[in-house]
Amino acid sequence: MSRTFETIAEPATAEFVVQGSEFIGHARPVESVEAAEAFVDRVSEEYADATHNVPAYRVRADPDGEFLREYSSDDGEPSGSAGKPALNVLTQQNIENCVVVVTRYYGGTNLGVGGLVRAYSQAVKDAVDAAGIVEERPHEQVRATVAYDDSGTVRGILESEGYEFDAAYEADVSFDVRVPIADAAALRDRLRSATSGRVDLE
Repeated sequence: MSRTFETIAEPATAEFVVQGSEFIGHARPVESVEAAEAFVDRVSEEYADATHNVPAYRVRADPDGEFLREYSSDDGEPSGSAGKPALNVLTQQNIENCVVVVTRYYGGTNLGVGGLVRAYSQAVKDAVDAAGIVEERPHEQVRATVAYDDSGTVRGILESEGYEFDAAYEADVSFDVRVPIADAAALRDRLRSATSGRVDLE
């Protein structure tokens, strides 16, 4: 049985000012290390004029949840004053599959290491609070490709089960479905039997 874990419910941001320095916390749920790093890159590009963009993430890097990848960077702030405090908030709340980036626009007053630790921690806490915390089960992507004749059957099953999916109508019809790992085998069996084995599953 796949374990459940705590993550954030949706993307969120939170901002505040400390002695002239503006801090913006960005938080987002992610499914992979690649997605976390892509988000860090995107925020860094969008806020390229900021003094610092400090990233941290905790991601279960495999479906069984054995390997937890943790990463943080101070992005030019004094060592230990930014990335680690940001990551610590996620660790203390036991949040996984979540990436945060704290953007700072320097306001002319040095906050000192203690002040920075407090500000970066607060930015992550506020963004996580704004996002909301949910209990989640690990998911995987299942791709089901069928001929048009079977597409209504497959769509009906996916809609009745309430799975999130995207459908692409081309030469055949492909459904990309987000399924809890614990349910994936049963869904594959059901789609095979409903289409008399005509479904192509990835």
